Amino acid sequence: MRDTARKIEEKYFSNLATHVEFLPVEWRSKLTLDGDTVDSITPDKVRGLRDMLNSSAMDIMYYTSPLYRDELVKGLQQELNRLYTLFCSRNPEFEEKGGKVSIVSHSLGCVITYDIMTGWNPVRLYEQLLQKEEEELEDRWMSYEEQRLLEELYITKQRLREIEERLHGLKASTISKPPVLKFKVENFFCMGSPLAVFLALRGIRPGNSGSQDHILPRTICNRLLNIFHPTDPVAYRLEPLILKHYSNISPVQIHWYNTANPLPYEHMKPSFLNPTKEPTSVTDGESVSTGPSPTTSPVMVRRHYGESITNIGKASILGAASIGKGLGGMLFSRFGRSSPATPQTLETGKDGAEGDDKKATTVGTPPLPHSSSGFLEPAVELEHRIDFELREGLVESRYWSAVTSHTAYWSSLDIALFLLTFMYKQDQEDTDKSNLDTI
Repeated sequence: MRDTARKIEEKYFSNLATHVEFLPVEWRSKLTLDGDTVDSITPDKVRGLRDMLNSSAMDIMYYTSPLYRDELVKGLQQELNRLYTLFCSRNPEFEEKGGKVSIVSHSLGCVITYDIMTGWNPVRLYEQLLQKEEEELEDRWMSYEEQRLLEELYITKQRLREIEERLHGLKASTISKPPVLKFKVENFFCMGSPLAVFLALRGIRPGNSGSQDHILPRTICNRLLNIFHPTDPVAYRLEPLILKHYSNISPVQIHWYNTANPLPYEHMKPSFLNPTKEPTSVTDGESVSTGPSPTTSPVMVRRHYGESITNIGKASILGAASIGKGLGGMLFSRFGRSSPATPQTLETGKDGAEGDDKKATTVGTPPLPHSSSGFLEPAVELEHRIDFELREGLVESRYWSAVTSHTAYWSSLDIALFLLTFMYKQDQEDTDKSNLDTI
């Protein structure tokens, strides 16, 4: 990613005074977990495949285990803070000049990072479930003895909470609790992320507001962006968890890195998903819709061009980060590039693939005003788009792609341009405004 981002940066963003620095967050190797227990019980046959599964899927099992979850969270949290402190000590002007920090996470790393930022803890969920059970008990008929015992239990729990609050108050008065992260997260990029599944299993359901705050408050992170390849079996969409009807709306198509004159993301209109899919059974061809449905509009043909992530995956699958180890690098926008170069032409797309109010269509497809044309005009829209989908290659096997796509994000030029576009957004706007003022 560092190499591909540097190429994109030199080609499209060399006129800016800001520089983006990628710092890899390698936290997994420092953990103890179960030692070598899992390795010792692994059979020798097809050892390579078993080792790959142990180093990837096993991390999900570790994270869902009450024995090891805290170790994983603390390991990543400490490494993020250590890197930030080290970076600031070597670049004291970073904080002085308002440098911003973004995080790029991959796979399970997205879930762990989300939990660190939001402070989510399974113990809190367990307490909520207990409270719900108590409310259900109060609603049903009970004998006198049951009522008496329930009242005693309620009084005891209230007393326990009071003692805990007093104890926490005493600790807080003597020890000031440091923030979980030492920095504010500007952009949180999720790649090949199962975060949506974790949130759904935690009880998150679609609401009536199109705000990102429904799943990640903007006071914690200014912008959440979910990047995935359409055939990645580990990746899931986040937008339908905010507004349910977005399950019928196409994700935003990420521009190919060398597309001439790409349509700015903020000008892309939401369009219905293509209802045609590969049937796996007789019922797959049937569809039942409640509300806005792609089956009521003409099919939007998906264009198959752009960088083939499969080709990248063939070269990188053996050396790429695994599911559990794949937390991305922290991204630091550091001021002080030596001398600005001449501005690039519009075809680079540096000022085209960005904005807050994202709407999806394909590059080169003119937006049509009415829903009968395939574009959607919903009553409630998202404040800005969150799901961004890589384009499938022109010659690409979906079955092979399903194997390689999950580990191929790091070396994609399309993703490098996408990340830099959003991280350079403010600087690009300031540069364009300055040029207009000069004219």
